[in-house]
Amino acid sequence: MRVMRAEFMLSAAEPRGFPIAEAPEVAFLGRSNVGKSSLLNKLVNRRKLARTSATPGKTRLLSWFRVVGEEREIHFVDLPGYGYAKVAKSERRQWKGLVEAYLGGREALRVAVLLQDLRRDLGEDEALLMRWLRAREVPTVLALTKADKWKPMQRAKRVKALSDAAELPASRVVVTSATSGLGVAELWAAIDELTAEALSCDPGVAASRRP
Repeated sequence: MRVMRAEFMLSAAEPRGFPIAEAPEVAFLGRSNVGKSSLLNKLVNRRKLARTSATPGKTRLLSWFRVVGEEREIHFVDLPGYGYAKVAKSERRQWKGLVEAYLGGREALRVAVLLQDLRRDLGEDEALLMRWLRAREVPTVLALTKADKWKPMQRAKRVKALSDAAELPASRVVVTSATSGLGVAELWAAIDELTAEALSCDPGVAASRRP
């Protein structure tokens, strides 16, 4: 998809603040500091569309971004990171409820992009999340981030190990780098494939349930 325009729409701290769906949505999720905002910015070729932070757990909202191409529009949704250690358990429960309300009840959601640091093994959080998404029939793409920090030979072995652990087809595993732009075209191809079926949908039919 050739991006003509990308802009921030809104952020929501609770389900009743979710916007009425007007286009297919792509959710970006992953562990805190995995590079979600950086990769999202790279995908739309904007430097500061999504805010980046070095503080794990700082992003506590769901944020929507309008992405307009030559022939269609989709919305990116940046979800709060998980795996943060320096916040209260009550806050974790609140964020968990917010994320699950979106992933489990958003009819406009077409694909979830799960970001995974190439240097880390898939953990229990990732395994549970992928099972949760699979049970709800949400197509998932695994985006392996920070690939520029590995040499090509080391990278290939790592990618195979993570792909096997994720139990996803090769077309759903994309090696990326927000620094070099590696994998941006491939990730767009996966997103385009999974959202293509939504092109013929009437926005009213694809609209979300608002809790």
